[in-house]
Amino acid sequence: MGKDSSTKAAAVLLGLAAIMAVVWDEISSPLLYHTLRGDAADFPVSTIRTSKTNAAIYIPSSLDSVRQRSLSINLGGGSCQWKPPVYEMPEDLDFHKTFVAGFPSGDKRMVYLQMEALSGFPAKDEWDFAYMGMTNHPFIKGNYPHHEGIWGWGKAADQVVMMVPYIRRSMVEYHDILWDLGYASTWEDATIMSDNLYGNQPDLDDYYEWRDARVLDETSWYGWFIDYWMEGGLMRDVFTHKLTTAEHWNDIMLKPFYTQAQLDYDKYVFDESEVTPSYDPHCADGDISGGCKPVAILSADKLGNYTTGKAETSAIASALTIGQTGQYVIAPEAWDCIWEELILNKKGPHIASDRPGYDKIKGLEGYNFSYEMVENMIAELDRLITKYSNPQWSTKPTANRLVEILSEHHALLEIELAEVQSGARRLKRKDILGPQTRSNLARKRDLKHPEKANEELDPAKKKKKTRYFIALEQKRFENKRRDVKGTRARKMDANGNTVKSEMSDGDFLTVLSDALRHIKALEGEDRVNSHTARELVSRIRHVASQARVMLTKDE
Repeated sequence: MGKDSSTKAAAVLLGLAAIMAVVWDEISSPLLYHTLRGDAADFPVSTIRTSKTNAAIYIPSSLDSVRQRSLSINLGGGSCQWKPPVYEMPEDLDFHKTFVAGFPSGDKRMVYLQMEALSGFPAKDEWDFAYMGMTNHPFIKGNYPHHEGIWGWGKAADQVVMMVPYIRRSMVEYHDILWDLGYASTWEDATIMSDNLYGNQPDLDDYYEWRDARVLDETSWYGWFIDYWMEGGLMRDVFTHKLTTAEHWNDIMLKPFYTQAQLDYDKYVFDESEVTPSYDPHCADGDISGGCKPVAILSADKLGNYTTGKAETSAIASALTIGQTGQYVIAPEAWDCIWEELILNKKGPHIASDRPGYDKIKGLEGYNFSYEMVENMIAELDRLITKYSNPQWSTKPTANRLVEILSEHHALLEIELAEVQSGARRLKRKDILGPQTRSNLARKRDLKHPEKANEELDPAKKKKKTRYFIALEQKRFENKRRDVKGTRARKMDANGNTVKSEMSDGDFLTVLSDALRHIKALEGEDRVNSHTARELVSRIRHVASQARVMLTKDE
């Protein structure tokens, strides 16, 4: 590396050091960063008492007094104090690791924050494992096998818990994912992405039409996702839910941006009776030591409910007591208090329900669904409830819990269906309408603009618009996985051994830019609290370490 590059990297290092100093100063206040070693170690344990209970703080015997770590504290008598988990993971502890599986939504966050508070150790995203490499995090959160997820944690997990979100809310949040594809906010990038192959970009009505179709598909993905985990990775078609072949399964996993017609079951399977039941290789090969079937079914809706929330925290804690991780879980007498600290007292990082406008997701002010869209969601829940109420499943506690949760969601959709029928929910152009309802609205519009109707009837133009969106989604899907492969290539040699990572100037600037955008996003959303701040510091440290590699490259 030349002198100019070294000077540039050195300057960037100084800037990073300044950023780190400012950020660390912001998050190092006693309210955010108490540790048993830093705060409690100055006093004998027997003298650390609370005026409320006059009880000594409980410190688990398994806690290494030499290791500095944060831990929610059991104050005795049902009282506790929430503490952020340790963020520098010790590598010498042996955990029974849990994968938190959930269809894409913000609900998983509520579950894993409970795990962090109960145990004192943090969760890590499946994509972070894929990008940043393996670590000793005991909780892994992810969306696999959904196309927003990736099996990035190798063979680290020992058990699965499945979080079941409300399908209606998940479809709204999936709409937000589609919106973030770049269609609405980065028109220039979208044009470059498609190489101007389709001429002028489709208008907003075209986007709404395509989005409706994708949300309809996602309703099927929702049920397919639940079947996958409940059946331990059994390969099924997304849309018919029939047993399928490895060839079809691989296309489903690698081409999720294809339409239902392109992935049509009959193109792969001529006779369903000849299909031999087979499993995702990750599950068949035992990549999760305890198997892919979940040991617990969890509900964020129940967790956030003042009547059922404490029982849900107990269910989460009970799932963590299996194996070596159990010794780090706070005493059962404090479980209710942990729920109160996180849900009632809003301690810890923000959760989905803290976001501005979150209530609109299920209210009359947010996105509405047409009758046909609500019916489609109800039909999928009917299928799942019927299947897992079957005698072969009815003796399994996880199936009973799943049916209980889905039945409550079903009742909510029935109410919404009545509201749509009665006109209480008035449908608008931006709502999630489905093909038939949107076509009816379009016909009304065409009475005023017949020239627009003739244009829309041109099948060639409609095909180009569909291809435009497919290309956009395909590019996003491929880019995410390409970046993972690039990261792995930098970290592994030809024999699969970890090697010291060296980044090009371009790679370095990309990572730095990404980190700075992350800072800006956190500031804009007012989310710089203990959890996100530590994630931020960790990320900046990583960038700084890469810069140091650049500086020493020629030494």
